[in-house]
Amino acid sequence: MVDKQIVMATEANPVQDEIAGHYKEILRLLGEDTQREGLLKTPHRVAKAMQFLTYGYEADPKAILESAKFREEYRQMVIVKDIDFYSMCEHHMLPFYGKAHVAYIPNQYITGLSKVARVVDVFARRLQIQERMTTQIKQCIQDTLQPLGVMVVIEAQHLCMQMRGVEKQNSVTTTSDFTGAFQQAKTREEFINLIRRSNG
Repeated sequence: MVDKQIVMATEANPVQDEIAGHYKEILRLLGEDTQREGLLKTPHRVAKAMQFLTYGYEADPKAILESAKFREEYRQMVIVKDIDFYSMCEHHMLPFYGKAHVAYIPNQYITGLSKVARVVDVFARRLQIQERMTTQIKQCIQDTLQPLGVMVVIEAQHLCMQMRGVEKQNSVTTTSDFTGAFQQAKTREEFINLIRRSNG
């Protein structure tokens, strides 16, 4: 089933028209001929793309987890790793992208594994910084499922570093945040070893 937010972001709408108008003016200010054939539809294409890339503002990540929340007595680590994501840096509005690894230890409740990946997408599809996104994912899962602990690790490449500024093409930024049982070094190490095992 296609998300309502994604449909809204890809269909023409008044907000999209207004965004397109601003992009047309940006093109003019950059020195382009906005009536040039190749650019005639560019403002609307960019507006549509931006609405899709930021549809996370219209989605409720807690509701996503609640929609597949089940009582279960399992109390071992649940890991969803290598979740691909694409986001937009709020400082330069350039993409950053990579993988998120999420673990939690249930305390009576679990959620559908795909819902964890969707929560990552919701927070990624906003203007973001990697540090905040890491914490938001962790806190959403902690607040909604009330597990014994949550840990999130995100590894990403930032085009604002690769295309401009220092232009370091191979740099990877890693962030992590955790709660509860993951405050114990042994539990964190177990998680790190498990996400690295098939990647090494």
